[in-house]
Amino acid sequence: MPQQQDRADARRAKVEAMREQDEQRSARQKNVTMTVAVIGVFAVVVAVWLAIGSMGSGTDKAGTSPGAPQLIREDSHRLQTAADGKVTLVEFLDFECEACRAYFPTVEELRKAYAGKVTFVARYFPIASHFNAERAARAVEAAAQQGKFELMYQRMYETQTQWAEKQVPADAFFRKLAQGTGADIAAWDKAYEDPATLARVNKDAADGQALGVQGTPTFFLNGKKIQPRSADEFKAAIDAALAQ
Repeated sequence: MPQQQDRADARRAKVEAMREQDEQRSARQKNVTMTVAVIGVFAVVVAVWLAIGSMGSGTDKAGTSPGAPQLIREDSHRLQTAADGKVTLVEFLDFECEACRAYFPTVEELRKAYAGKVTFVARYFPIASHFNAERAARAVEAAAQQGKFELMYQRMYETQTQWAEKQVPADAFFRKLAQGTGADIAAWDKAYEDPATLARVNKDAADGQALGVQGTPTFFLNGKKIQPRSADEFKAAIDAALAQ
C-alpha cells in the first residue's frame, strides 16, 4: 500500500508539473500577443496626457506632441472636408488589400451622400505581406505632392486586379498611372524614390499601429473604431453621429 501511495503521489506530482509548464507556455504566448496592444494603449494614454498637460510649447494645432500617435494629422489626406467639422470618418487602408477595394465603391457613395456634412480622411497602412502595397502607397504619396492624391487613390483601386497579388515590382505600372493623372513625371520619379516619401507613409502606419489598427480597412468614426458590414450599417453609424 505505501508503494501504491508513493506511485500515486508521483503521478500527481508529474501531472502538476506538466500543468505548470503548460500554464507557463500559455502565459508566455499571451504576453507576446498582448505586447502590441499594451504598447498601443500606453501610447494613446501618453498622447492624452500630453494633450492635457501641454501648455502649447512644441505642440501642433491638435494639442498633442508631433511625435505622439494621432488619428488625424495636419498633413493627413482629406478626400473632402465638412465645414462644421462635426463628423469625421478616417480610413486606414492598403491599396493592395482586396477588402479595401471592395469597400472603395461604398466609400465613394458615402462621400456623395454626405458631401459637406462629413469629413473623409484616408491614411496609409500597407500590409507587409502584400508585395506591392508599400510601393503603391509611395506612388500615391508622390502624386499627392503635386495635388493629385485623389486621382491616384482612385486609379489604384480601379486597376488593383492588374498589379496586385504579384511577386514582382509594379513600379513601371504605377509610373504609367502617375502619367495618366497629368503629373510632372520627372518630379514624380524623384518623389517616388525620396526616402522622405516612404517616411510619410510609415508615419501613417505607425499612427495606425499605435491606435490599434491590425488590418485593413479599419475605420474610425469620430475617433471610435467601427466595423460596418454593409452600406446601410455605414449610413446608420454616420446618421447617428450627425444626430448627436
